[in-house]
Amino acid sequence: MAETEYILAGRLIDGSGSPVRRNILLEMKDGVIIALRSAAEVPDKPAIVDVDLSHCTLVPALVDCSVALLQSPSVGGNKGEETAEQENIQRDMLERHIRYCFTHGVLGLLAQDKNSLLQEYQRVDEDNDQKKQKKQVRGLDIRTAHDGADADVLRLMYSPSIDENTEERAGGSLQLNSAALCHLLQNRDRKKAIVVANGSQQVAEALEAGCDAIEQGYAIGEANLRVMADKGVLWIPNLVRAKNALDGASGGGSVCCRFSTRYVAPGDPIPGAEAHWKKVLEEQLAQLRLARELGVKVAVGTGAGSVGILHGESVVEEIKLFIKAGYSLEESIQCASKNGAEFFGMQELGQLAVGQRATFLFTRGTAGQLPRKLAYLEGIFMNGQPSPEYKK
Repeated sequence: MAETEYILAGRLIDGSGSPVRRNILLEMKDGVIIALRSAAEVPDKPAIVDVDLSHCTLVPALVDCSVALLQSPSVGGNKGEETAEQENIQRDMLERHIRYCFTHGVLGLLAQDKNSLLQEYQRVDEDNDQKKQKKQVRGLDIRTAHDGADADVLRLMYSPSIDENTEERAGGSLQLNSAALCHLLQNRDRKKAIVVANGSQQVAEALEAGCDAIEQGYAIGEANLRVMADKGVLWIPNLVRAKNALDGASGGGSVCCRFSTRYVAPGDPIPGAEAHWKKVLEEQLAQLRLARELGVKVAVGTGAGSVGILHGESVVEEIKLFIKAGYSLEESIQCASKNGAEFFGMQELGQLAVGQRATFLFTRGTAGQLPRKLAYLEGIFMNGQPSPEYKK
C-alpha cells in the first residue's frame, strides 16, 4: 500500500478562481491529492515534508483550447498539407511543437490538425500498459477538433478567421452556410461542438443551431453573451490573434519567430492596419470584460501555429490579455486550466483539489511574479512525481 507523501507549497493557485493560498501542505497518495490544508495546522511539518516548495508558487497544468500542431508559426514555415509527402518532417514538427507546449506547462491541447500522426500522442485505453506508460511519459492530453468523422470534438468554420489566411494555412474546414451548420450540429453524435464565428449575427445563428462553444467571437455583442451565460456555452476568445496582428501591423502584417522571440519582419506598413487592429483588440477586451460580469464561462485558446503565435508560450501572452481585460490572476489561471480541461473532459488535468491528480507546475518566487514566471518554470509534477522530461 502506497504511503502518504507531503509537499509544502509557499503559495498555491488551485485553478478554481479563488484567491491564492499561502503555506499549504499538499497530501497525496498514489499520485492523487487526498488533502490540502494550511501548514500551520501541522506542528511537525519539517519531519513529514517530502518535497519543500515553500519558496515556490504552484499552479495547475495549463490547457490551450486552440492549437495547430502541424503548422509552423514562422513566416514561410511549413504549412499543413505542404509537408504531407514527407512524414518524417511532419513527425519532427509535431514532436517539436509538443515539446514547446510541454516545457511551458501546457499539458492539455485541443488540436485542429487532420492527421493520423496525432493518434500516437493521444490518450489510450487504460488496459494497454505499454501505451499507457508512453502516454504518461509524454504527459499531454491531446484532443482533436476539426470537421472530420474521427475528431474528438467537432470544430466548424462559420466565419473566416479574424487573422488573415489562418484556416487556409491549416488546411482547415471550409466556411459553412446556415443550413449546413444546423445539419452538422444536429447530427454530431454527442460530440462537443465548437463553432468559429465572428460578428453578432453569425454568433447568434451558431448559438441558435446548438453549438457548445464559440471560438474567436469578435464583435460578439452583449445579447449573445447573455445567451451564452444562460446556456452554459463556452467562449474561447483568441485574444492573442488580434494582439499578434497588431504587433505585425508596422511590418506589412508579417511577424516572424526566431529563438522564441517574436519580431516584425521587414515590409511596408499597411495604411490604417495598426489603428484597425488596435480597435479590434480593444473591443474584444471590452467584450471579455463584459463576459466576466455576465458569468460566461471562458477558456484560453491561442491559435498557436498561426504566423507569429508560438506554441506553449502564447498561453502566457493570452493570460496577460485576460488580466488586462479585468480578470484577476487567479481567474485567468482558471480560464487557462480548469475551464478548458473540465469542458473537454481532460479528467487528469484542471483544478488542484482533493480527488484530483497531483499534476501541477511550480515557479520560483511569489504569485505576484505571475504570469511572467510561467514562461520560466522551475519544474513540473505529474501524478505526484517530478517529470524527468522537464529541463529548465
